Amino acid sequence: MRPASSSAPTDMGGCPFDRSNTKAPNGCPVSAEAGNFDPFDTPYQLDPAEALRWSRDQEPVFWSPKLEYWVVSRYEDVKAVFRDNLTFSPSIALEKLTSAPPEAAKILEGYGYAMRRTMVNEDEPDHMERRRLLMDAFLPENLEKHEGWVRELVRDYMDRFIDKGRADLVGEMFREIPLTVALRFLGVPSEDAKELRKFSVAHTINTWGRPSPQQQLQIAEDVGQFWKTAQEILDRMRADPTGEGWMYDSIRMHETHPDIVPESYLRSMMMAILVAAHETTAFATANAFRTLLSNREAWNDICENPTLIPSAIEECLRVAGSVVAWRRIATEDTEVGGVKIPKGGKLLIVQASANRDPRHWENPDEIDIYRHNAAEHLTFGYGAHQCMGKNIARMEMRIILDEFVRRLPHMQLVENQTFEYLPNTSFRGPTSLWVEWEPAQNPERLTRSVLENPTHFHIGAPIKDDILRRVVVSEVAREADAVIRIDVVDPHRRELPDWSPGAHIELVSGKWRRYYSLCGERGDRSRLSFAILREPEGRGGSIYFHDTVKPGEVLHIAGPKNHFHLDETAARYTLIAGGIGITPILAMADRLKALGKPYTLHYCGAGRRTMAFLERVERDHGEALTVHAGDEGCRLDLPGVLAGLSEGEHVYSCGPERMLEALEALAVNWPEGTLHIEHFTARSSILDPENEHAFEAVLADSDLTVQVGNDQTLLEALTAAGVDVPSDCCEGLCGSCEVAVIEGDIEHRDLVLSRAEREASDRMMACCSRAKGKRLVLSL
Repeated sequence: MRPASSSAPTDMGGCPFDRSNTKAPNGCPVSAEAGNFDPFDTPYQLDPAEALRWSRDQEPVFWSPKLEYWVVSRYEDVKAVFRDNLTFSPSIALEKLTSAPPEAAKILEGYGYAMRRTMVNEDEPDHMERRRLLMDAFLPENLEKHEGWVRELVRDYMDRFIDKGRADLVGEMFREIPLTVALRFLGVPSEDAKELRKFSVAHTINTWGRPSPQQQLQIAEDVGQFWKTAQEILDRMRADPTGEGWMYDSIRMHETHPDIVPESYLRSMMMAILVAAHETTAFATANAFRTLLSNREAWNDICENPTLIPSAIEECLRVAGSVVAWRRIATEDTEVGGVKIPKGGKLLIVQASANRDPRHWENPDEIDIYRHNAAEHLTFGYGAHQCMGKNIARMEMRIILDEFVRRLPHMQLVENQTFEYLPNTSFRGPTSLWVEWEPAQNPERLTRSVLENPTHFHIGAPIKDDILRRVVVSEVAREADAVIRIDVVDPHRRELPDWSPGAHIELVSGKWRRYYSLCGERGDRSRLSFAILREPEGRGGSIYFHDTVKPGEVLHIAGPKNHFHLDETAARYTLIAGGIGITPILAMADRLKALGKPYTLHYCGAGRRTMAFLERVERDHGEALTVHAGDEGCRLDLPGVLAGLSEGEHVYSCGPERMLEALEALAVNWPEGTLHIEHFTARSSILDPENEHAFEAVLADSDLTVQVGNDQTLLEALTAAGVDVPSDCCEGLCGSCEVAVIEGDIEHRDLVLSRAEREASDRMMACCSRAKGKRLVLSL
């Protein structure tokens, strides 16, 4: 059943599949695609996101009769389910998808198997009470001490095959390192590791697979052995609980808080966390290497610049994450994406599909290691149940990749190999990954300095300042008095990313970082074009770029990014550009003309000689254009131009602050969403601690409280607490750090929200806005 809010509404105002004989639990007939969906079929097993493309486009929440689950495929819907862990209980997360025969249950019983609730599948308030007690070891500041020995471990494994010229990275390294790291993090003695290695894979097939009755018997033996071995190790640790590691921390918490950390929890977590830490990271690492080696340009870029590794890892987690899907059960009658889900309905929420949803991602099917918002992927989940070990996994993957790009940059995938995956719904990674290289070309044979000065990575989400793309200036041209156009191309003449009207790039050179809207021909992916107005009274960036940028110069950019999107569904458009504000407006006019949409364009300037791209604007948009040149006495009468707005008409404007403020004043009584504006510059974002006050931010989705000091922004405090919040300009201009506010008075300091949006008090920009009082409650 399509949700009522879907971009593909039903034609009949109800169920669109009334000819189907199969009915979903809500009474809606099941579509042919939904009826045929089987996660154990080849398409889903090979590429779950591609297998659900039809769902994202047509039926984002559907009932699967073969699975007997509701399948959720779009980004916002998946995130909404994760956010509400009361309505959507995680209690079935570890429930077997395939019922075991009685013989298998007897085998498990013989081993004393007694898996109970863990952090993965327990409800509130138990989950958060335990999580708070046991979270310290996972905080970024407490993970840094592990970096050195993890790198030593990686080098030790690489030394075993570095001169062989061929290796199965999964079998010889990727399967081993995450388990070794997990065991050491837990405090499990190394002599016990060998036994645990034998059985961990069985748990995945047992829980999320579709094994035959005969296979279930052997799986039950392996799971039983895994359980028995884990319990024996735990008993030895409990006998002497003075050791170091997370399990020792948990044992000591059990002794002081037995009501919150009972013995049954210790026993279940001993097994569950090994599976979580081992298989997910092993699979994710293998997926990342296959992704990068299959996209040689991306691999070469990180070999050239290892500081790109964190963003490359996030992009790999987005397009090829190891956690494909998770499960929830509805505790009451509810809705997801407009589709009614009855109480007791089971949901398969497919993160792999959400991570490729074009409603959230620009160019979602492309591998772009420079993607500015890749860390918004849902592979780690979201909210209170977001993976506690996400930053351990990031650290391991970054170090492994850093060592490979230094020591084996010439490595390649073995051609024509077949990739096989464990058949299950939720975890994905190849069982082998063969690579080859020429040992004589190993850089360390020429110099041991390859092993010196490894890249040190910040613990946590990527630092946005490191996600920069090298470009070369191909042309600098004067477009008007004090305005130059700069065209940049890829150094290797590769295609640059596609972009949408209103998009911008961040231009970086030395200490200068400035934002400029794109204004070239969208279909030409060989170059990106932007214009810069020389501002003598500005902060110096425009003067620097005017005076120094020459053809052939290497610059760096971040993006493209778009926080000024064009809504292409409006009935009619009025476009208003002031001065250099023509750059995003011109791209919008080009798009509307290509779509055949009705629009008018007003272009204002001090005089024609100061108005960039005027000749092109007149050539391409003459019929819709009115030029308002001040030196000709033709000033824009905003009230007059906008007095006759038609129903459904949208207004887009970019220009000087005075013009935008006048527009906002006129728009007070317009329907919400009519006016769209983009500002040039921010108000001062420098904090003055003497004039600020501290406050607390309560994160409702995560059940955490973060203290925000008088010398901190909310964004800084959240980042320090290990909470991943997207950010870009950090000046209140772009809107990327928007967080939802449930409760509390907000002191808005951004230039993004409209007056009505501010009055609603349900959102704020974390980079600059603050609490008026002592407390805010956020949807994070």
